[in-house]
Amino acid sequence: MFLLLLMSIGMLIWGVAGFFEYFTGIEPFLKLQNDAYPSGVQFVHWLLITLAGSAFLMGYLAKWKWTPFVMVLLFSNLAVLCTIETFDFMSEQWSFSSYLVEIVSYVVHSAFLMFSSLSKSRFKHFQ
Repeated sequence: MFLLLLMSIGMLIWGVAGFFEYFTGIEPFLKLQNDAYPSGVQFVHWLLITLAGSAFLMGYLAKWKWTPFVMVLLFSNLAVLCTIETFDFMSEQWSFSSYLVEIVSYVVHSAFLMFSSLSKSRFKHFQ
């Protein structure tokens, strides 16, 4: 659970920084925009990352019972976006291995949130 909390804080910071660069053109600490992605895809990319980070963080702190369901929904949307970005816009070979790691990560995190006793006790879902 602690790793998911750290990941969500990282996603929130990354998403806000990405939006900052998207709207201003100023690189916050390194270049975050991917020139291979169209502007609309890039916007959805930062939106989903920011939403996922903030949803888990707020849900965790509030012990909101719907947090696991919201995160599975956001992870599935991120997986679809990742698939589009990887197969429609990326041309480098290494991106496929990164894609697999990301998809497996979403599945493992979703399964943990839905089925672990730690998640069930934290968020009181299925009760």
